[in-house]
Amino acid sequence: MQLVVIGGGVVGVTTAWALAEAGHKVQLVEREAQLAQGASHANGGQLSYRYVSPLADAGVPLKALRWLLDPDGPLRFRPEARWAQWSWLAAFLARCSGPVNRRTTERLLALGRLSQQAFAELQQRAALDAIALRSPGKLVLYRDPAEFARVAARLRAQGAGPERALDGEECAALEPALRDGDTRFVGGVFTEGEAVADCRALCEQLGERLAAHPNFQGRVQAQALGFVQRGSRVVALRTDRGELWADGFVVAAGLQSAALLRPLGLRLPLYPLKGYSLSAPIEPTHRPPEVSVTDFERKTLYARIGEQLRVAAMVDLVGEDLRLDPARLAALQRNVRATFPCAADYEHATPWAGLRPATPSGAPILGATPLQGLWLNVGHGALGFTFAFGSARIVAELISGRESPLDLQGLRLQAA
Repeated sequence: MQLVVIGGGVVGVTTAWALAEAGHKVQLVEREAQLAQGASHANGGQLSYRYVSPLADAGVPLKALRWLLDPDGPLRFRPEARWAQWSWLAAFLARCSGPVNRRTTERLLALGRLSQQAFAELQQRAALDAIALRSPGKLVLYRDPAEFARVAARLRAQGAGPERALDGEECAALEPALRDGDTRFVGGVFTEGEAVADCRALCEQLGERLAAHPNFQGRVQAQALGFVQRGSRVVALRTDRGELWADGFVVAAGLQSAALLRPLGLRLPLYPLKGYSLSAPIEPTHRPPEVSVTDFERKTLYARIGEQLRVAAMVDLVGEDLRLDPARLAALQRNVRATFPCAADYEHATPWAGLRPATPSGAPILGATPLQGLWLNVGHGALGFTFAFGSARIVAELISGRESPLDLQGLRLQAA
């Protein structure tokens, strides 16, 4: 089957690879000259297969009010005169309940397990050796005693598992770089085996492997404009460089996906969650954290990626605004200097902002659409790097006429 994948981020590139491996002839369309120029460019780098925490949860609306009043808080909101923002927020608030969050978490944990397996198989096949991959484990730190007590009680109730609760002193013993900072954490949850890697480097090297794949038909640098439809089937992609005709099309274009599908009568519930990151060089005199660290209350993560410390945070609901806000970058600097003051050269940190395409539930949208020949792999939010490999496997299996390796309840396109 001749297929076109739209989108050159980690979701699109892994999808193109999975389809080529499944025996299909594949073209990849990306508007930028290089891969991974959107949300995959300088994200947090964590591969959190076992730790997934959908933003929509009981208590989040109240927490959001506190975050908005905190100049260093993880959330910013700027009202827009657009129905898309308000309809997304309404759908998000409707999912802010414990039972809904637990169901979504179970689905995402299953997707995480599949993605971990798919990544290991991809590594064996593609031998990606320039992506700064490490598996140091992940430590989620808590400032609030009540919050940590609740999480620790849940872990005790679950019994033996890959996660273990640690008190503040045990956290510092596990990650000595925490002793350098002024921030005091009451405890944390450590998960062994969780990984970090350079998402952009992975996209670039997998793109090189893809270019040499016998089933890859090439990458087209073009702006996707829409589709050509014949009856109930999509037969071509319209671009600013002409039409691309194929047997099937996979939309993996992040936020652009919603605009591409709207003329076809398909509504994707996507909204950009703006995030920031700093990439600070690590010199021999610095003491960076070796474990992958997440500050739960601040929604800030710290990951050593090669000779850089990646600091990523923020959930800003400000529309499609990619500007670097000095106030938000200053807040990120204050957080990292208070937590890991000796970890890297923050004076020479490279700032970045990206827009993560999120659904209200936090779960991606995978698989078929009502139109023949049109498939989706979109809406991964902040977990695109983690879920890309499993999502690509699912889409490739479905297009090949086989059953999904995962129950797709809650992961399909819902009728408007």
